[in-house]
Amino acid sequence: MDYDLIVVGAGHNALISAAYAAKAGYRVGVFERRDVVGGAVSTVEHVPGYQFDLGGSAHILIRLTPIIEELGLYDYGLEYLELDPLFFAPYEDGSSVYIHRSVDATCEGLEQQFPGEGDRYKTFVGTWAPFAQTVRNVFLSTPSPLELGKSFLFGDSADVDWQNALSVIMTPYGEVVDQFFTEEKVKTPLVWMAAQSGPPPTETLSAPFLLWHPLYHESGVARPRGGSGGLTKALAAMIRAHGGEVHTSSPVDRLVVSSGKAQGVVVDGEVITARAVLSGTHILETLDNLLPSQYRPADADRMRVGNGFGAILRLALDKPVEYTASPGLQARTGLQLVCRDRQQIMDAYADYLRGDPATDPPIVAMTFSSVDDTLAPPGGEVLWLWAQYFPYEMSGGKTWDQVGDQVAESILDAFEAYAPGTKASVVGQLFQHPLWLERELGLRKGNVMHLEMTIDQMFSLRPSMSLSGYEGPVQGLFLTGASMHPGGGIMGASGRNAARVVLKYLDSKP
Repeated sequence: MDYDLIVVGAGHNALISAAYAAKAGYRVGVFERRDVVGGAVSTVEHVPGYQFDLGGSAHILIRLTPIIEELGLYDYGLEYLELDPLFFAPYEDGSSVYIHRSVDATCEGLEQQFPGEGDRYKTFVGTWAPFAQTVRNVFLSTPSPLELGKSFLFGDSADVDWQNALSVIMTPYGEVVDQFFTEEKVKTPLVWMAAQSGPPPTETLSAPFLLWHPLYHESGVARPRGGSGGLTKALAAMIRAHGGEVHTSSPVDRLVVSSGKAQGVVVDGEVITARAVLSGTHILETLDNLLPSQYRPADADRMRVGNGFGAILRLALDKPVEYTASPGLQARTGLQLVCRDRQQIMDAYADYLRGDPATDPPIVAMTFSSVDDTLAPPGGEVLWLWAQYFPYEMSGGKTWDQVGDQVAESILDAFEAYAPGTKASVVGQLFQHPLWLERELGLRKGNVMHLEMTIDQMFSLRPSMSLSGYEGPVQGLFLTGASMHPGGGIMGASGRNAARVVLKYLDSKP
């Protein structure tokens, strides 16, 4: 055997699984089709002197896990920069809202602007913190009925008033805020953050996307120095330091399966063997293209990718952004939630349902060069504008190659209303529309979550009931990535959970 474990793809979940296996002393080989590691957690110099992330940028959820410490990633070049305030929400009338790492500081600021809202925020966080902790624990376990039951019956969930909580959990998150707050300027940024998972504010059973908000105060928001790819570079360095190999520009052509067991992979016509194979690619790439067709499960036909939902415009600027509502560094530190009100989110979603790009998109703006001088030259700025909602397949036969430039301009125009002068300072850009995301990062139909994050594709139903335990449809094949529980985002729980399953298999079969 060439390896104990072959890992297909070098996204952050795949690298995390590989790192745990290498740490356990197994011979690990990672094969990645692109020339850099990281997948959607990578950073490149797209404009001379400017470092652009190509996918996820804010590191929140992974800091709710023990992954960084368990793998010792600070010893391999990872350095996190803490961001505080966490969130800033500007409004066109010149007002703004800040959410700080400290709950008390957040409440104090809200109370000064909107009497009563600070106390309501403290009640909201205090009420739902135990539930949020329970969700975190569920994310860190294999989503079997037994594990789900244990998580909800013991630990932090014991502090949840389930009789009252269930009626809230069943509610669309766009309505839950009305039960706690009175001011639209406070409700809007909370709903807009919840919308980052994909489902609209009207989706039933979507309240948990809002109710895990208290976790932001626990984990904070951070950035790896040098770009989001600092995480995956550290993972690759850790794997190599433990005897593993990470091969870039090495696309896997297919999986080798014999007598119903994964035996290895084919790379550039060469068969490379292993005791086990872990695929970190999109689940449908694994099942439709890599796995021999006779082993493809019927479940694959029921996995919903959806029709994309977001796009990101990355800009190199020759001067810092300046918001009318709050000039200066503080506003540019964390995530900037540029959304007028909840109706703007719903209007953008209505455009999406019609098959049209949002004409007035809500935006999450990021200017991490404000805290990391390695991202832009002196005096410059990187500005990234994530906007929703944008369909992959559009009405009227439109294609992204045709309308991409126009849509990119509309996103920048929407932002310009809050930070005049931004357009004039642009010196370079990259527009990652849904088709770009599919072509370059393998994100089918531009869905950064791989599969839609609706309740029927979550927990033990992700990606399907029969595959939710990180085991593939043939012996010796394992699965990780955003297609698996708990879904997309920079958390790494899928990689850590899958590693436990893989290691149990390797340990049991000497």
